[in-house]
Amino acid sequence: MRISAPERARAADLETGAGDARGMDVGMAPACSTEDAAYVRSEVVAKVRPYGVEVNLLPHLPLWTELLIFVGSAAVIWLAGIPLSNYTDILADRLHLGQALGGLILLAVATNLPEIAITYSAAASGHLDIAVSNILGGIAIQTVVLVALDAFGVRERRPLTYQAASLMLVIEGAIVLAVLVIVVMGTQLPKTLVVARLSPDVVLIAIVWVVGLMLTQRAGSKLPWSNSGEAPDSQAKPRGHSRKARSDEATRRGVSTAKVVLVFGAAALATLVAGALAEESGSAAADQVGLSGALFGATVLAAATSLPELSTGLTAVRQGDYKLAFGDIFGGNAFLPVLFLLAVLVSGKAVLPNAHAADIYLTGLAALLTIVYMAGLVFRPAKQHARLGIDSIAVLALYVLGVIGLVVLPQ
Repeated sequence: MRISAPERARAADLETGAGDARGMDVGMAPACSTEDAAYVRSEVVAKVRPYGVEVNLLPHLPLWTELLIFVGSAAVIWLAGIPLSNYTDILADRLHLGQALGGLILLAVATNLPEIAITYSAAASGHLDIAVSNILGGIAIQTVVLVALDAFGVRERRPLTYQAASLMLVIEGAIVLAVLVIVVMGTQLPKTLVVARLSPDVVLIAIVWVVGLMLTQRAGSKLPWSNSGEAPDSQAKPRGHSRKARSDEATRRGVSTAKVVLVFGAAALATLVAGALAEESGSAAADQVGLSGALFGATVLAAATSLPELSTGLTAVRQGDYKLAFGDIFGGNAFLPVLFLLAVLVSGKAVLPNAHAADIYLTGLAALLTIVYMAGLVFRPAKQHARLGIDSIAVLALYVLGVIGLVVLPQ
């Protein structure tokens, strides 16, 4: 069973006589043996959780083994994430959810299953720093996925924001900013403000997200603007046409609803297990090499969980569904902070008031990258530079500088 740094410190204290191996008063017992310290480690792990007993999926393993498990888990997340996304679209169409609120929620949950698994695993094992940084770093790096879509997906010699421009996407970007603002506000609340395993900040984030879905749904039907808020000379086919074509193709091939549900369930299960293993093995490897939880969660772990979005985004863009690819990224980014609600429920602690400076830094970076692309959707740069729009170049440069700043930021 792997334990966190505070637990290791307590066990070390017990080995040097700072406490008793069976929970006696500190300073009252002589130094305990290594066997006693090992017993205390298990006792500490059982007692640090607010309820129940913590269960880690992995024992303490050599570094190379941890890295191998992490890479394998990332590969499973990638490979299972693609059919998960595809069959989610088909399932939503079969259930006649479409752009209804239920369909939007199903899509958000299904496409973010790796992050859900990581958040639960990290919160259950006491690694809240990894959970927070993975959520906030995930928003930043998924925004950078749009850079890759711009460079390798767009076939017309126009930037991605030129092709995808619409007021609906600007609204979705504004929703991302709204939840990020609440994240920053939540960091200033008292750490003891938890009632019934809930804190007001995470509840407000969830409410704003649901309201945002309703606004997005309404904007998708009609906006009181010329051309319903669609820019001239942008994507000709309606948003989501590639998703509808995927469902129609499955129907034409005779794929039954039972098979859709079966594949969806299998891919979801594989993604959940792989996400939990990625968090366990990755955080253990990061501990062994001295990498901070915030830096690991915001970069390596966030990149691993963004691979399915990269694949599905490239597919959508190459089919000319630029607005869907853009909307999926913004929609996923708006949902990620809702996972703080899960972290609070599992840990029983106010997550955001315990956030570190690096977490607030990541929130600002995510907001900055979102604003750049929102500006690109409004101003629609028409020229490419090295196959990228000027907005994508700015996002890439800001992200690189942001990660450098995260490295040098005092942890």
